[in-house]
Order: sequence, then C-alpha cells, then structure tokens
Amino acid sequence: MESRLTRLEAVQTMLLEIGQKSSSCTDISEFLQAVHAALGRIMYAANFFVALSDRDGPVNQVRFVYFVDEVDDPPSRDALFELVEGESPTATVISTRERMVMTAAEHLSRREANAGFGIGTIAEHWMGCPLLDQNHQVLGAIVIQSYDKEHTFSEEDQALFALIANHVSSALQGLQSMDRLERAVQERTAQLSHEVAERRRAEAIQRALYELANLSATATGGSRLNMRLHQIISELVPAQNFLMALYHADTKEISIPYFVDQKDEHAPVKRFDYGVGMSSYILQRKQAMLLDRAGFQALVDSGEMEHPLGNTDIASWMGAPMLLGDVAYGVIIVQSYDDSVTYTQADLDILAFMASHVAVAIARMQADREIRRAKEALEEQNAALENALTSLKDAQGELVRQEKLASLGRLVAGVAHEINTPLGICVTATSHLVEELKLTREDMANGTLDEDGLNQFFDIIAQSLRIMTTNTQRAAALVRSFKQVAVDQSSDDIRSFNLRKYLDEVLLSLQPKLKGKPIVVEIDCDERIEMASFPGAVSQIVTNMVVNSLVHGFEEGQSGKIKISGKVDGDFVDFQFSDDGAGMDSATLAQLFDPFFTTKRGSGGSGLGAHILYNLVTGALGGTVKVVSAPGMGLHYKLRFPKVKRK
Repeated sequence: MESRLTRLEAVQTMLLEIGQKSSSCTDISEFLQAVHAALGRIMYAANFFVALSDRDGPVNQVRFVYFVDEVDDPPSRDALFELVEGESPTATVISTRERMVMTAAEHLSRREANAGFGIGTIAEHWMGCPLLDQNHQVLGAIVIQSYDKEHTFSEEDQALFALIANHVSSALQGLQSMDRLERAVQERTAQLSHEVAERRRAEAIQRALYELANLSATATGGSRLNMRLHQIISELVPAQNFLMALYHADTKEISIPYFVDQKDEHAPVKRFDYGVGMSSYILQRKQAMLLDRAGFQALVDSGEMEHPLGNTDIASWMGAPMLLGDVAYGVIIVQSYDDSVTYTQADLDILAFMASHVAVAIARMQADREIRRAKEALEEQNAALENALTSLKDAQGELVRQEKLASLGRLVAGVAHEINTPLGICVTATSHLVEELKLTREDMANGTLDEDGLNQFFDIIAQSLRIMTTNTQRAAALVRSFKQVAVDQSSDDIRSFNLRKYLDEVLLSLQPKLKGKPIVVEIDCDERIEMASFPGAVSQIVTNMVVNSLVHGFEEGQSGKIKISGKVDGDFVDFQFSDDGAGMDSATLAQLFDPFFTTKRGSGGSGLGAHILYNLVTGALGGTVKVVSAPGMGLHYKLRFPKVKRK
C-alpha cells in the first residue's frame, strides 16, 4: 500500500515537472531529456527514444529527435527516415495510432513472417505509444524498451507510459507551434528587410532619374549638364573616372564632351571616327559590358577592339550604350585603376539603366514628345513603388494581427495544459480510491477486515478526497478566469469591469508562464476602479508586459519582482508596471516600440510585443504611455487612459 502511494506521488510529481518544463523550455531535445530523467524515477527507462513526424513532409517520414540506447548507436537528429507500415514496430505505432507492447518472442515471430520487420536490435520487452495532437493527428511516437529479462513492463507501467505520452503530446504540440510561429516571423522579417533594401535602392534610382529628367528640362546642354550627370551617376555607383561619348550619325563620328580621369587631365582626343576605341566597340554591339584587367587586355591583344584610346592599365571597366530603341546617342564609360574598387553585375545593370535614361533625356531636349514619354515612365515607376510600400504596410499589419492571435493561442495552450494536470490528478486519485474500495470489500467479505485496516481505508479516502477537492477547485478557478480573459481578447466590444478583479483574472491565466520561475508579482490597485472600456486591450497589454519581462528582463532561474499598480486621477486611470530585471540602455529604449525590433531574436522574441502594447494604449484605450529604464535598473511603464472609453 505504501509503495503504491509512493509511486502515485512520484507520477504526480513527474506530470507537474513535464508541465513546468514545457512552459520554460524552448528546445525540444532539452524538454525530452527532462522527460527521460523523470521517467527513469518511476520505471526502468535505460533505453528511450522519440520519433517525430516531419511537419513539412509525409507523416511516414520521421526524425529521431531524442535517442538513448544501451546497444544501438543513435541516428542523426537531422536525418529523415521513411517508415513503412508493417516493417517496424515504430511505424506500426504511428500508422495505427495505437499503443503497442511486444516481447522478444513476438518480435522474432513477426520477423519470420516479414524479414524486414525492425531495423534495430531485438529487445526483451518493447513498448511504444503514439503522440497525437488535439485533432488526433499523429505527431510521432515515444518508445521505451529493455534488453534485460529482469526488467519488463507491467500492465501498470504500460498504463502510466500511455498517460505520460498524452502529456508529452500536449507539450510537444505547444513547443512545435511556438517554434513554427517564431520561424515564420523570422522568415517574414528577413523577407521584409530584403524588400525594404530593394525599395531604398529603387528610391535612389527613382531620385536619380527625377533629377536627370529635371536637369534635361531646365538645362540647354554643355558642361553644366554633363557635370551634373556625372554627380547623379556617382551617387549610384563609384565613378571617379567617367567619360561620356556622343555619336553623330550624320558624320559617323564620336565626340567626347565630358571626361574626368585620375591619370589623364584631358581626353586623348576630342573627336574621332566611328570604329575606333572602346566607345565604338560598345556602340557596335549595342549592349553593356563589364571587364576586368585580364578581359580588357585580352580585347586589346587580340585586336578585336581596334586602336584603344587613353590609359589601358585599368583594374575594372564597364560601359553602357545610350540607346533609345535602335537609335544610339552615345556611350557612358566608368573605370577604376584601384584593385579595391571593382564593379559587379549589379553596378553594370544600374549604369545600363541610367545610360538608357540619359538617352531619353537627350532625346527629350530635342523633342517635346520624348519629354512626355520619359515623364510617363517615371510616373509608372513611382506608382509601382507606392504600391510596394502599401503592400509592406499591409504585410506589417497582418503580422501584428497574427501575433495577437498567436498570443491568444499560447494563452489557450497554457491554460488547457494547466487544467489537464489537476484533472489528471483527480482521475488518478479516483482510480486509486476505486481500487482501495474493491480491496476493502474483499477483506470484509473474507472476514479479514480489522479495525486497523478500516482506519487505514478511511485515511486513504480522506487523503484522496483532499487531493480531488484541491485540484477540482484549482481547475474551476482556471476555467473561470480563462473564460472571461479569452472572450475579452477575441472581442472588440466595450464593457464595464472592475480593474482590480480583472487584473487578478489575467494574472491567473498567466500562471502557466509564471509557474516554476522565482518571480514575485505584486498588485497595488485601487479596488474601486470601475471602467467602461476594452478589457481585451487591458488583458493584451498586461500579458505583453509580463511576457516581455520574463523573456527580456530576467535570465533563466533569476529571481525578481514585478509590480503592478493602478490609481484614479479624475476621469483617468494612472497605471504603472515595473520590474527589477536587466533594464536597457538608451539606444535600445529608443527602439522599444518599433515593429520587429527585439534583443532576443531566435530566443522567444518576435519584436511585436511592445509595438502592439503601444498601439493598444494609444489606440483602443485612447491613452498615453511612457517608459523609463537603465541598465541594471529594470523597466518602468507609465500608462494613463480614461476610465470611460467612447467609440
């Protein structure tokens, strides 16, 4: 009797540990290692592994994310293994979604019927349970086995292992959901960063094109126009050595109206026949070209480019024709003598793009029709950039909305798991009580029940009822608080509520986050504050503040204190939140409310918590928010919003 109670207590302790570890761990391997250690305290668990289905592939492809075995070597965590139904016990558990227990004799019998059944060493006793999510979809399998005939698994062991598998399934589902959301946010953030960089580059090109169009509309030609053109292109690519050559179709000649070079003060020639030099070479081919020192010298040595003009000791060279349709207006050439300044294909694309628009600008000065054509092209590009900016803003808004929904989802998962623990304990206690009642009735029927046995039975009844009462009350309180908080977070309606009582409900729903952490939360709020506002916004704000403090303010295992206070000032509420955690410097503080800014990228920070907090305070609640912090001094929010909010 005493050993059974001891084991029951050990099982209860293990289930609590699984719940606490799932709330604090971000790494699946770390969580499974803790489960393995706890499992070893209640049954023989020297050989234990977990196989998870590939989330992005077929369900029969698995990764062995945790594998400890006395005989077989562990497979690679990153390797994918295809499990075929009927060819291994693990595949059978996953495909049938049912528990499987198998002895060595049974394994050998199956292998005789199917030579490929099982890939590992045959165990004396093998036990596996499926890991299922809330929709009864397979997450994978959890397996324990023994190679020792002295260690086998009783029916009680099998029932306990199935119970533990259910708890591990719930925890893994939460861990995988958080990991998937974090990876999605990271991937989208990287994509947005790339899009912003492309937009800035497009804006620089747009600005250069605008200046070029404006220049062609106000200038009549000459050195001022060419000098300003050089400056515009220099803002896009390195162009310390710059040449512009114009093609004269009537005389078949090329002139050099503008020339700037580090080694030559003046152009070698001002005017020459078409077919000579690199300018003619580019015009003949009517396409931009990028050359390095070896490529340039090869053209000279082979005679493919006739009569080079100017200095040929270049490190990098690129030229682009000024073309408008089939009409050639000239060539723009940029070159470098410095090995540290080399041009890329992207630079050539920009130069070619600019050269084509220079041709448009030249034609624009010659005809009003070409001016209107260039203007329309610029307006189309501007509209495209505005559409891109609108898309970026829409994407940012969607990410913020997804983060709010994800926050509610994490609340649901945490409270559901928290409720599962006391209910599981009640079920276990009830089962134990039924068994003891059965044994007592048998003793009474056999006439072996004495006074000590009866008193012992009464003690077990009292102890079980205490356990059941405590845990059912705990579950009821969690359901009551979560019901109101969850409804508020998913609703945009104004309703009346008492601020102090509502804070207690919100913090109760956050117990899965706070449990197991040495963080003390103190509330100093006037109990007479009656509000008519958006309770969902208040819940989201407090949740984000507490979660941000846990993620950013305190290291794992660090003790600390969080204070929340609320006071009435006329028609307004002064609400303050502070922690005594790590704090932040002035540079970090200045970016606190920026979207996607976080100091814990990849470690639980999405960069949207403080941004959503700011929007809710200034938007939904119609208030203001101030924040004060310094390294080592914690973080202090000061919020002020009206008691009664009008739509």
